[in-house]
Amino acid sequence: MIRRAAAIAVLLLICWAALAPATAPDARAWGFYGHKRINRMACYTLPPEMFPFFKRHIDFISDHAVDPDRRRYAVEGEAERHFIDIDHYGRGGADPFAVMPRKWADAVAKYTEDTLKAYGIVPWHIQVMHARLVSAFQRGDVDRILRNAADLGHYVADAHVPLHTTENYNGQLTNQHGIHAFWESRIPELSAEGYDHLVGRASYIDRPLDAAWSAVYDSHMLLDSVLGIERRLSLSFPEDRKYSFEDRGRGGMRLYSREYARAYEDAMLGMVEQRMNASIITLGSFWYTAWVDAGMPDLDRIEQKEVSDSLKAVIAAEEELWKQRQKGYGRDHE
Repeated sequence: MIRRAAAIAVLLLICWAALAPATAPDARAWGFYGHKRINRMACYTLPPEMFPFFKRHIDFISDHAVDPDRRRYAVEGEAERHFIDIDHYGRGGADPFAVMPRKWADAVAKYTEDTLKAYGIVPWHIQVMHARLVSAFQRGDVDRILRNAADLGHYVADAHVPLHTTENYNGQLTNQHGIHAFWESRIPELSAEGYDHLVGRASYIDRPLDAAWSAVYDSHMLLDSVLGIERRLSLSFPEDRKYSFEDRGRGGMRLYSREYARAYEDAMLGMVEQRMNASIITLGSFWYTAWVDAGMPDLDRIEQKEVSDSLKAVIAAEEELWKQRQKGYGRDHE
């Protein structure tokens, strides 16, 4: 039965990949490095009743924090789960957070489901993932607990990125192309080892959907600074100091220089570290809340259970499809 389920999953993923549009991969929020770090550090916010289970599986939870990004171009409906272009709803000077209903049904009634999906659904999907994790805890299903916990971490982290709350997600509307990966990938890769992630203990979230919207709101309030500071800084840096070439994979890659990245991070007064830490404590609190909502099941009785071969096969198939798409993209753009 396990082999049959794994075979079906692999076949479905292949079909999805074949139908997926051949578009270039978007910059991944926090990059692979940042997402893994957020999931890992969130484990240390959990209470003693939960920590042993999460500590035993910390490598899985960390490594698979990036699975949703690997599915973005293989699974229909995945892409819109990572962002919300909330400023789209603020046309004509309206406050987008005032006009957008918080509840999914109300938002669909006002804007239609197609419109919501076109401009992103991350706060609502966080609520969905929270409910799935509650169910997994209730069932004592190790596969579902780990899979949903890791995925939930990805979406929570995405909601904490300012550039995931705007139609100008990569600076394409302000002639700042590349700022997406610069802010959320390049800077953490260069600096995160020096960040202080002592964020305290996870706490219960009374209203998960409101918490998701709060993350989006706080992120969006920083958007003008993200764009404005980089725009001003760019004027003071000549091209030969703003960019550098570094060895990546098969050859050199033009990246924002370490000097420019440091200057940008300093000018933002630690914003990237603060948003990463907010992701960590919010994620830990979502995990804790799901466990409490599930009735605080005894995780000691399932602590020794390992991930099933079926889940391993599905994940391996996803990773292989992602690698093939990366290779294809590279060939198309050489």
